[in-house]
Amino acid sequence: MASQLGSMLTKLGNLSTSDHASVVSINLFVALLCGCIVIGHLLEENRWVNESITALLIGVCTGVVILLTSGGRSSHLLVFSEDLFFIYLLPPIIFNAGFQVKKKQFFRNFITIMLFGAIGTLISCSIITSDGQGNGVMQFFSKLGIGSFDMGDYLAIGAIFSATDSVCTLQVLNQDETPLLYSLVFGEGVVNDAASVVLFNAIQSFDLTHINLRIAFQFIGNFFYLFFASTMLGVVTGLLSAYIIKTLYFGRPSGSIDWTGICCFPWFLLTQMRILMHSTDREVALMILMAYLSYILAELFYLSGILTVFFCGIVMSHYTWHNVTESSRVTTKHAFATLSFVAEIFIFLYVGMDALDIEKWRFVSSTPGTSVAVSSMLLGLVLVGRAAFVFPLSFLSNLVKKNPTEKISLRQQVIIWWAGLMRGAVSVALAYKQFTSSGHTQLRTNAIMITSTITVVLFSTVVFGLMTQPLIRFMLPHSKHTTSMVFSDSATPKSFAVPLLDSTHDSDADMGHGFPRPSSLRMLLATPSRSVHHYWRKFDDAIMRPMFGGRGFVPFVPGSPTERSASPLP
Repeated sequence: MASQLGSMLTKLGNLSTSDHASVVSINLFVALLCGCIVIGHLLEENRWVNESITALLIGVCTGVVILLTSGGRSSHLLVFSEDLFFIYLLPPIIFNAGFQVKKKQFFRNFITIMLFGAIGTLISCSIITSDGQGNGVMQFFSKLGIGSFDMGDYLAIGAIFSATDSVCTLQVLNQDETPLLYSLVFGEGVVNDAASVVLFNAIQSFDLTHINLRIAFQFIGNFFYLFFASTMLGVVTGLLSAYIIKTLYFGRPSGSIDWTGICCFPWFLLTQMRILMHSTDREVALMILMAYLSYILAELFYLSGILTVFFCGIVMSHYTWHNVTESSRVTTKHAFATLSFVAEIFIFLYVGMDALDIEKWRFVSSTPGTSVAVSSMLLGLVLVGRAAFVFPLSFLSNLVKKNPTEKISLRQQVIIWWAGLMRGAVSVALAYKQFTSSGHTQLRTNAIMITSTITVVLFSTVVFGLMTQPLIRFMLPHSKHTTSMVFSDSATPKSFAVPLLDSTHDSDADMGHGFPRPSSLRMLLATPSRSVHHYWRKFDDAIMRPMFGGRGFVPFVPGSPTERSASPLP
């Protein structure tokens, strides 16, 4: 009995020590997050460094300090987990991107974005795996003596290094200064991340050891099915949230207002404020939960949660956001932006600290030349793979565009190619999923792939990320002055001041097709009189907005914020 009691006390002591160590690690990590935010703010005006690179470098430096203080046993506070990344960190970033994106610019370039994001991912994956002449990873790995990989592993490597870093793109490109580039690069980045994950999951579900033409067609068909189904799930979830909030309209007081208490004005005002505060809580909670539900449903049905939550964000910004009260609009706008901002910093700090994981580097310490060769080869294939689809697909996109101002110039193509070279946490998470078990590996070849992936991510993020903004200023020196006002979109939550102050119908310019009004015969011939956007707005105003709400179709309640926002400004 005494021995059992002693054993129990020992276990409790070990558990208490473990809990205390976890608390210490979390405290240090939160302190580092605060430090990244402060340093990033101080470097805000620096044209070379952004908050993503700052967090990454701080993470690496912290890993070095921990490695030295622990005597070479560990270099991180938390072990990298792909589940933590995909389930908790990535959804708020991608949702906020869709929620804040300028929809006119995005859908004006929708075909090009889909070409780059979907077809481009397939091209890049095939180039990285093999270019048909034995010059991909299959040939290089055999020359370097890295074996034990099957066809599924090689295709998985192609999918891993085809995933661009859409998170870092948010930091290096400005939506107001370069709207076309931001729309193309970031839109392609989100679709590319989704396509890479879909492609990676499709590779896992197929037996590719004996591939033939039938399996290849099934594989490509499954890829596009997952792509389309994920998009539709996001749209349906966003529309459902808009319909629920429009129908219930939490801003409406339950029951009729008792105007007999108006004589006691302070009490009457306090009661109405309580009602509105409760409505704000419910509206914000429902929007956040419905957004996250779209991602979890996609994972439940084995679809792409990235694509689902992105289009859910676009739909919710177009319909749901305009159905809530004024205070809820301000709250959701800042809540989604804050969650996305913290998650971005967390990811880069997380990856930076895990870059020096001694367990993986111990396997490659005996053959550093092999690791450097693999990293260099993968980086070269990333450069070639991206160039293989950016320039040809840009040429095809320009062929179908009649308006010269919408065509992608060669300088813009170079920037699109360069800005999409960064690899980030999606590549790291997919590499861990393919080559480790619960974040650990005991195989030399798997350890080489993990360390090479981390090396490519660090090099591409720091070097390519540092050079992107100077490259834009060099290639497009007048972009800030010539484009920031042309493509403004006041209907997005990011520019929330106008919708909050004026909830009336869109202006004529907003109702139009997005092109300047022709003022001469030459402009009339060069500018189409009708576009897809024009017919979509007619359909949207006639059918969608009356059913799901949106700007100009907000429920009207006397005394509510809607009435005050709809009143003319003095």
